[in-house]
Amino acid sequence: MELRHLRYFVAVVEEKSFNKAAERLYISQPPLSRQIKQLEEELGVTLIDRNQRPLKVTEAGGFFYEHALQILQKSDHLRAMTMRKGSFDSSLSIGFVASILYGTLPKIISRFRQAYPTVQIKLHELNSWQQTQALTSGDIDVGFGRLLFEDASVRRILLREETLVVAVPINHPIIQEGRTSVDIADLINENLLLYPKTPRPSFIDYILGLFEANNLKPSCYFEVSEMHVALGLVAAGEGMTIVPKSLQNLRGQEIGYLPLEQGLLTSPVIMNVRHFDKSALLKTLLEVTYQVYEEEGFVYKREQI
Repeated sequence: MELRHLRYFVAVVEEKSFNKAAERLYISQPPLSRQIKQLEEELGVTLIDRNQRPLKVTEAGGFFYEHALQILQKSDHLRAMTMRKGSFDSSLSIGFVASILYGTLPKIISRFRQAYPTVQIKLHELNSWQQTQALTSGDIDVGFGRLLFEDASVRRILLREETLVVAVPINHPIIQEGRTSVDIADLINENLLLYPKTPRPSFIDYILGLFEANNLKPSCYFEVSEMHVALGLVAAGEGMTIVPKSLQNLRGQEIGYLPLEQGLLTSPVIMNVRHFDKSALLKTLLEVTYQVYEEEGFVYKREQI
């Protein structure tokens, strides 16, 4: 069994016709039929019910189709990642979520440039899920995100846990009362502005998960397109939002930032890389990250690439 057999079979299943599949594959119909027949003989099962019009897969054929798709997808990802690896020494493509750009990422990139002044760095704003897709497609080489997704081809390195704070309009009673912190339970009846609205899953789901973990459910929350919109609406007095601590200097004359009394409410900062990618560029980038963290006094757990 070879990859071409899988591609031929998938084409027949999706086109529901040997003739249409042959046209899609740019081959003639008789050789295609023979290849599918050989595949069935090798497996010892019938995959396609040829008496049906349009063609239909058997139960075994449906099972084989789903797994064939996964194998072909992994094969395509491997090809794309390997091709990207070939040009790795001259450029480095970095994906990032917007909130991390307000933290230490600019300093990390600046110091990395000092170590590799001839390497071209390309930055791409991508959410955590998009980073996973971009890594497997070869569009980026490393990503800095905040959500954990399971993918066999991507390794997640937890860099640190960043404290979350509540952004509150400066004239809100909570600020006027002089409070220095807020309980997450105090937020369930407030207008919460959560972001980003799309694509999902996103930081919204992470924040809602924190409420659920504390047996709470916000009574009123609104989904907005991005972090800057949420903070703009907070500044206008339209509600509150929750952001990582590194953002607490934004719009300081209009917004007050209060830590949550539940000090363990944090957002992870995650470095995403392809599994088994042990390039010198990535090792240096991780080491530079740890150097900056030490200078900033952050608590982190050191890992190796």
